[in-house]
Amino acid sequence: MKIHCLAVIAVTVAGTFLHIKPVEWCICLLLFGLILSLELVNTALEAVVDLVTKEKKPLAKIAKDTAAGAVLVSAIAAAIIGCIIFVPYLLELIKSKR
Repeated sequence: MKIHCLAVIAVTVAGTFLHIKPVEWCICLLLFGLILSLELVNTALEAVVDLVTKEKKPLAKIAKDTAAGAVLVSAIAAAIIGCIIFVPYLLELIKSKR
């Protein structure tokens, strides 16, 4: 969760510095909400599984791994979308510095 919160701060700073468009801000905000929500659901699911069983059970492992996988898949998708949004701005910034 800490890494995701740092990513939110970094994207917010970069978006402010690069003056991204309002629609791009909306996409970033939706992705922030998606990732942080999935992280919270993952944490809740892990807590419930731990509450229900203390012994190692294959189904408990599948539940935990699947929830963590959902966070990972959404984070990778968010990173790809972030590159689609930010790379053109960064290339323009590099080009203008020459």
